[in-house]
Amino acid sequence: MRRRVAALVLALGASVGLVACGTPRPPVNGRIPDPPASAPALTRVAAQVDVVGARGPLNQASREQALQAAAAQGKAELLKRQLAAMSAFGDVDLYAGNDAKLLVDGPATFAAMFAAIGKARRQVVLESYIIEDAEVSRQLADLLLRRRADGLEVAVLYDAVGSFGTQDAYFDRMRQGGIAICAFNPVNPLKRARYHKITHRDHRKMLIVDGETGFTGGINISAVYSSGSGGFGSRGSSKPPRPRTAPAPASAASGAQDRDAENGGNGWRDTMIQVRGPATQALHTMFREVWSQQHCEGTVSEIQPPPGPPAGKQLMRVIPSTPQDTENRIYTLLLGSIRAAQRSVYLTMAYFAPGQDMVDALCEAAIRGVDVELILPSQSDFSPVMHAGRSHYERLLKAGVRIHELQDAVLHAKTAVIDGVVSTVGSSNMDWRSFVYNNEVNAVVLGEDFGDAMTRMFERDRAASRAIDLARWQDRGLWQRGKEFFSRMFEQWW
Repeated sequence: MRRRVAALVLALGASVGLVACGTPRPPVNGRIPDPPASAPALTRVAAQVDVVGARGPLNQASREQALQAAAAQGKAELLKRQLAAMSAFGDVDLYAGNDAKLLVDGPATFAAMFAAIGKARRQVVLESYIIEDAEVSRQLADLLLRRRADGLEVAVLYDAVGSFGTQDAYFDRMRQGGIAICAFNPVNPLKRARYHKITHRDHRKMLIVDGETGFTGGINISAVYSSGSGGFGSRGSSKPPRPRTAPAPASAASGAQDRDAENGGNGWRDTMIQVRGPATQALHTMFREVWSQQHCEGTVSEIQPPPGPPAGKQLMRVIPSTPQDTENRIYTLLLGSIRAAQRSVYLTMAYFAPGQDMVDALCEAAIRGVDVELILPSQSDFSPVMHAGRSHYERLLKAGVRIHELQDAVLHAKTAVIDGVVSTVGSSNMDWRSFVYNNEVNAVVLGEDFGDAMTRMFERDRAASRAIDLARWQDRGLWQRGKEFFSRMFEQWW
C-alpha cells in the first residue's frame, strides 16, 4: 500500500510540472453557438447547406427534395433542428443518394472488405492507422497482390507509429509486387522530405474501391479484430466469415449469449460503415490529398464513378479533421448535436476524455430531460484515458446521465446516435488526441432509418454492459480516486 501511495505522490508531482508547461489548443475557438430555439422551415434549412447528388451539386429545389426524403423517414422536426445546429458552426456539406450499412466487429468488416476488393475493376486504396503483420493482414496482402497482378491500381497508406511493430518485409513484399506503399510521418526523419510533428498521426481507417464503395470507422488491420467481440483480449481465428449488418434488439438476458454464439466468444468490439454513393467520393478525395501531402511515391488516380441511378436513399456527411484545422468539425458536430438534442443521446466511446464543454453539454441535456446514455470501456488497452473519463462519472451520474461499461471485450468503437436522426461512425474518439493531434474521419448518416439500426446496436451493447450505480461509485477506494485525479490532470495530453 505504501508503495502505491508513494507512486501516486510521485506521479502527481510530475503531472504538476507537465501542466505548468501549457495546454493544447482547444478544438473549438470563440463562442459556442446557442442551439436553435425551434426547428426551422425545411426551405430555410435547404438554403443553409450544400448537397451533392449522383450527378453533382444540387440546386435549392433538389436540396429541399433530398432533405424532405430524409425527414420523411420520421422525426422530421428533430432532423431539421439538428441540421440547423450543424449549420450554426459553419458550412455543412451533404451527400444524397447513398447506401449505408453498419458492419459490427472485425469478422463482418473483413469479409465485406475482402469481397469488395475481390470485385474491384480499376482501383483499390487502403488507409489504416495500424496494419499489423498477422494472419488477417497477410490474407489482405495476398489479395491486394493478386488484384495488382490483374492490372488494378493499388495503393496502401499506413501510419508509421501505429504500425511501428510491423516488419519492413511485410510492406516490401507488397511494394515488390507493384503496390504503391507509403508511411505517414515516418519516425526516422531521413525517410521523409519534411519532418512533421511526431504527434501528428493518421488515425483514419478507410478502404475505397473503384471510387464507388467505401469503408470507414474504427477497425484497424489487426488480429485483435479477427474473432469478434465475445471475450476480452482473445485473438481467435482470422478467417473472415460472412458479413452481418446491425442486429435486431436483444434483451438484457440474451444479449451477451447471442454475442458469444455469433462471434465465437472472442475479440474486440468495434464498428465500421460501408458506403456506396457520392459520399464515397469524399473519402477518395481525402485519401488522395493525404497521399499528395506526404509526398508518397506513385500516383493515385482520380476516379469518377460511372453514371447511373442513386445507390440508395441515405443523406450523409463525411467529416474529416486534421491538426491544421482552425476548429475540429467532428467535435463541433458532436457538441452542437448534443446541445440541440431533444429526446436522446447515445454515445459509445472507446476513449472518453471529453473536456469541460462536452461534459457540460451532456449534463445539461440530461437535466432538461433528454435520455443521455454512455457505453464506455470496463477494460482498456490504454488505461489512463479510461481513468480520466471515470473522473467525470460522479458529476454525470448526478445530472442524470446513465453510464454503462462494456464487459468481456475491449471496447474500441466510436459511434453516436442523437435524437434517432443523427448517426456517426468513425475513427475519432472523444478525447484530445483525436480532436487536436490526429487525422480523423467520421461518416454521419441523417434520418431515422439508419438511426433505428444504430439504436438497436446500442441496445445490444448495453445488454452486454454493467450499469454504474452512483451510490456504489461514490464508495470507490482511494487508489481508484487517485488514478482518476492523476489521469484527469493529463486529460488534454492523452
